[in-house]
Amino acid sequence: MTGRLGDLCLGLGLIAAVASALLWLRVALVGAATRPARAAGWVTLAAAVLACADLESALIRHDFGIRYVAENGGRNVPLHYTVTSLWAALDGSLLLWLLILAGCAVLLGRRRRHQEWDPLRPGALAVTGVVTVFFFALTYFAANPFAAVWPTPADGPGPNPLLREHPAMGIHPPLLYAGYIALVVPFGYGIAALATGRTDQIFGAVVRRWTLAAWALLTAGITMGAWWSYAVLGWGGYWAWDPVENASLLPWLTATALLHTLVAGRRTPALRSWNTSLACGTFLLVLVGTFLTRSGAVASVHAFTASPLGPMLLGFVLLSVAVVLGLTVWRAGAAADPAGGSLLLSRESAMLGNAVLLVAVATIVLTGTLFPLLVEAVQGSQAAVGPGYFDRSAVPVTLVVLLLMGLAPMLRPGRTADLRGARGPALAGLATVVLVGLISRPGVLALAAFGLGAYVLAGLVQAAARRPHGLRRIGWLVAHAGFAVVAVGVAASSAYTLSTEQQLRIGDTLRVGKVTARLDAVDRQGAESGMNARVRLTLGGAASGASDPEMRYYPARDLTVSVPAIRSGATRDVYATVLAVAEDGSTATVRLAVNQGVGLVWLGGTLIALGGLLAAARLPAGSPREPAEPEREPVLAAEAV
Repeated sequence: MTGRLGDLCLGLGLIAAVASALLWLRVALVGAATRPARAAGWVTLAAAVLACADLESALIRHDFGIRYVAENGGRNVPLHYTVTSLWAALDGSLLLWLLILAGCAVLLGRRRRHQEWDPLRPGALAVTGVVTVFFFALTYFAANPFAAVWPTPADGPGPNPLLREHPAMGIHPPLLYAGYIALVVPFGYGIAALATGRTDQIFGAVVRRWTLAAWALLTAGITMGAWWSYAVLGWGGYWAWDPVENASLLPWLTATALLHTLVAGRRTPALRSWNTSLACGTFLLVLVGTFLTRSGAVASVHAFTASPLGPMLLGFVLLSVAVVLGLTVWRAGAAADPAGGSLLLSRESAMLGNAVLLVAVATIVLTGTLFPLLVEAVQGSQAAVGPGYFDRSAVPVTLVVLLLMGLAPMLRPGRTADLRGARGPALAGLATVVLVGLISRPGVLALAAFGLGAYVLAGLVQAAARRPHGLRRIGWLVAHAGFAVVAVGVAASSAYTLSTEQQLRIGDTLRVGKVTARLDAVDRQGAESGMNARVRLTLGGAASGASDPEMRYYPARDLTVSVPAIRSGATRDVYATVLAVAEDGSTATVRLAVNQGVGLVWLGGTLIALGGLLAAARLPAGSPREPAEPEREPVLAAEAV
């Protein structure tokens, strides 16, 4: 019964999504009533909610007659990880994707009183409806989690062991998906603006609010994912320039650029053409990341296994790119706005400069991510792009972004700035470089990051003390401070982290810098092919206490997971991992690392997300003196010609 109800919900959602897209298109073209389109959107959302609830119920009840439950459920899985199993594999995660996508459409389409009529909204909702139709069809026809299994197994293997080693599994994917999917709204507005010729109107409060909210959620999702990687995978790092990691970073970079041009475009009409391109390009990168993650095209611990969805996802990506390029070429002449150039040393110029640099970083990352796929497709041979490429090419450009970011608080909108206010922050940055350089030798890039981080933070403190500010200004101050803190944290963890790996006997001591670890005991259970093991380390030197890294064997998946033990301090983490244990329990191979500044990465990511949410919360949605939104929208078809 559960499988049939789930199929029914997916079918109903697909039909309702088609109706919603067509009805909103009718509203945009002929000014029809909006109530039927809204109703179709609510039905789509209800179908997605019921489908998710049905599969979640099957997981909790251990209904192994459902294929998805048989493959990802298990009787010995704790309730928390049983619930999160909904998005632990490809088919179930698409249901969460549909739920958030339908929810975004309903939020955008809700009837709003006392707000300015938005001529682009019906078209944006029609575009959102088309995207919803595609993902409902993809789920229903190609990745249906409600398919039946016969004979019904008595138990299942549970989710991937890596996905049940940390409670962040309950937060990271939903945050990341929400950030990804909410970017469909700026995309819809970009397509509607190109289709109607209203490219000068995409800088409104609705687009800024949705972009800020999506950006903040995506920031939180990326930060949580880095923390999960650090705490679970056992390699001691949090970012490896993995293709799936890059896939999440790409839309974040272009969404950040879009936020800058949206603000700058309010005073400088010549910059508004950037808004449409970035709004469309950002969601196209979301679709590219979806293809990389769900097609099996790349090998990654973060990616789903190979699936038949690859060709369909690639086709939708190419179709979307073709539509955007076609509309852009069609509106190329009309998009140019001759008025309102920006002064060289104005805030708008700095924002445009940072937008250009962020797009450059995105281009570098996209090139390094897709290059191995292109080589394999053309030559049939394997290729790899290592972290060195990204560190040498993307990091220096990011440092220039920090430089311009430090100038922003001292620049004035629409007029040439007096840079005498930059002396204090510049001296703070220079003093930091000299002090750190005298104490240690972290390397040129790390030293530059320390200096620029101090320069940005000093400028933000100076700006906060100089002018009164509301919540929105506080939001962007906090977000920029978070970016500087992340830069300092990444530089510190890259320059000062020490690690070593050694086979120890009981009583042997391992030293890393000023930290020592003595192997006191090895508790081993099971055969060599699959064992659980815990080692007891006593820390000494600059650290104290016990550290108990483990190896856990999951027989249903025939997989052993090394679970690190992390003792976090104010400035550093002591990170211990057990890599191997002798069959007689007499020795253990242990990796010990002292990671400096990692906590600053988590703090900075939190500040960036918090700043984005604060800024989004205070964006004006419209004036209370304006009339209520009409039930019937004016006709836009004539303006599209």
